[in-house]
Amino acid sequence: MPDLHEVPQRLIDNISKVIVGKREVIELVVVGLISNGHVLLEDVPGLGKTMLSRSLAKSIKADFKRIQFTPDLLPSDVTGVSIYNQKVGEFEFRQGPIFANIVLADEINRTTPRTQSALLEAMQEFKVTVDGILRQLPVPFFVIATQNPVEFHGTYPLPESQVDRFVMQLGVGYPSNHEEVNILTRNLKQSPLEDLKSVVDMQDIVELQNVVTSVHVEPNIADYIVRIISTTRNLPGDIKLGASPRASLALMRTARVLAFLDKRDYVIPDDVKRLAYSVLKHRLILQPRSVVRGLTARDIVSHILKKVAAPV
Repeated sequence: MPDLHEVPQRLIDNISKVIVGKREVIELVVVGLISNGHVLLEDVPGLGKTMLSRSLAKSIKADFKRIQFTPDLLPSDVTGVSIYNQKVGEFEFRQGPIFANIVLADEINRTTPRTQSALLEAMQEFKVTVDGILRQLPVPFFVIATQNPVEFHGTYPLPESQVDRFVMQLGVGYPSNHEEVNILTRNLKQSPLEDLKSVVDMQDIVELQNVVTSVHVEPNIADYIVRIISTTRNLPGDIKLGASPRASLALMRTARVLAFLDKRDYVIPDDVKRLAYSVLKHRLILQPRSVVRGLTARDIVSHILKKVAAPV
C-alpha cells in the first residue's frame, strides 16, 4: 500500500503546475478537502480562484460539477427537480449539479439568498431534501466556492449561517512581478490546465479523511482551541458576533490534517496558530465602530493568539 503521506503532496505539486506562487493557499485548500469540510475563496476578480478550483478537481479522478451562480438561478437548479414521465405515469427525479464529489460554486454571492440556502443542508448534512425525500450525496462531498468582495456591484452578502458552513475562508492575493511573468510564460500557447492530469484517486481522499481522524489531540490542545474560540465571544468592544462551537470543530479537524501533512500523528499549538485566521476570518463580525477605526479580523485573531497562552 502506498504511503498516504505522499498523496496530499502529489496533489499540491500537481495544482502548482497551474497556479503560480500560491503553494500555501493550495495547501490550505487541500487541508479543507481532507478535513471533510468546504472552502470559500474570496478575492477580487482575475486572481485565479476558479482556476485553482478547476485544477483541484482535474487533479482528482472524481465526479466534478460547476455551478455558475447568477441572480436568476433557482434552488431547483442546484438540487434537482422532479419531472413527470408520461410513458410510465410517474414523476422522476433529475439530479442537480450538487450531486457530485467536487462542486465548484462559482461566484456564490452573485445569486439571491434563497438560492444560496439550497446549499445549507448539503454542506452540513451531506444530504439533500427534495419533494420531501431525503437523498444522500456522493462520498466524499466537497464544495469549493468563490466569491468577489461584497463591496462589488451585483453581490449579495452570504448569511452567517452560510459562511459558518465553510471550514476556512482563503484569499488568493496578487502575484509578484516575477510570478506574473511566469504566468505569462506558461500561457504563451495554451492554458496549463489543458494538459493537467489526474494524480489522485477519489478512494485515496476517502482513506485520508479516515486516517486523519486518528491523529491525536491532547486535552491541553483541545482546551487551547476552545479558549481561542471562546475569547472571540468575550472580547469587549470590538466583536459583535464571535465564533460558534462549529469553529472549534473546524479548527481541530484542520489542525489534525496539518499535522498529518507534516508527518506527525499528534497536533501541536503551531498547527492551531497557523490555521486560526483562515478558520475564524469569516466567522467574526466586527462592531461598526471597529471597522471605521480600520480594525480587521486579522488584527483580532493576532490579538487573541497573543492573549491566549499556548500549552507547553
